[in-house]
Amino acid sequence: MATRNYRAVVVRRPTDYESLISTHATRGQAEFFLQSRSQSIEEIEQEHSIVQSAIATVLAGIPSRWRRAGIDRSELSRFLFEPDDVVITVGQDGLVANVAKYLSGQLAVGVNPLPQRFDGVLVRHPAAAASDLLADIDANRPVAVQSRAMVRARLDDGQSLTALNEIFIGHRSHQSARYRIALGDRVERQSSSGIICCTGTGATGWASSIHRATASPLALPGPTEAKLCFFVREAWPSKFTMTGLSSGTLQADNQLVVTSELNQGGVVFGDGIEDDYLPFDWGRVASVGIDEQRLRLVA
Repeated sequence: MATRNYRAVVVRRPTDYESLISTHATRGQAEFFLQSRSQSIEEIEQEHSIVQSAIATVLAGIPSRWRRAGIDRSELSRFLFEPDDVVITVGQDGLVANVAKYLSGQLAVGVNPLPQRFDGVLVRHPAAAASDLLADIDANRPVAVQSRAMVRARLDDGQSLTALNEIFIGHRSHQSARYRIALGDRVERQSSSGIICCTGTGATGWASSIHRATASPLALPGPTEAKLCFFVREAWPSKFTMTGLSSGTLQADNQLVVTSELNQGGVVFGDGIEDDYLPFDWGRVASVGIDEQRLRLVA
């Protein structure tokens, strides 16, 4: 077997400490700002040091012959991933979701630098485990890989957006949104706070909160299932709008079709990133379903 030309791509996001320094210019000014609000900088600074140590451990564990690159979350949309990349995210679970939509089959490894803070649903590995994992990949030894479903929304003008957790369709301010919703032969006009369409990965997040709040009998999909579920948030019954099609599941062979009746402010965004959206104003049609792309997450 030919030797693959691996590249380790380490993805991170600014720590809370770095964000404070960016805002206040110096540690002293950041400390004064927090003290004036009866808060302390020490815990934030300690967590920053732990994250930096985890990144250093990951970098030290990369096989010596591999190429390497380090990027910030803000650079993802401009970064060119290669087929032989192994993408290592160091941070919270959401960082894996941020990366997922830019990948096309590359392995992703989630490293949790702060297990006392981050749940670790997607970032399952301590930094110390990176060396052995990468050595196994380098030597072509088997590693456990989960193939996680993703959700895609495609507009009738060809624009599309992919997400690992969920797609939101509605008004950008989450106020009442008007639209027509269709699933197979069922069609109705609705007014609601928007629609969430989630994967099995997203079933542990936003959709899970809706599922509990509404006491829905719908079975949420598992993380590797090729199935989606959707929930309409606070559908409003009136003479003109209905609430019958307020939740359901989507298999690989069907899609949820939503037609906007919003004069302005309609959006489609994924994984909670409201700034990265598709416009969804009057007359636009969004078709939501399972994406062909899947995240390959080292489990």
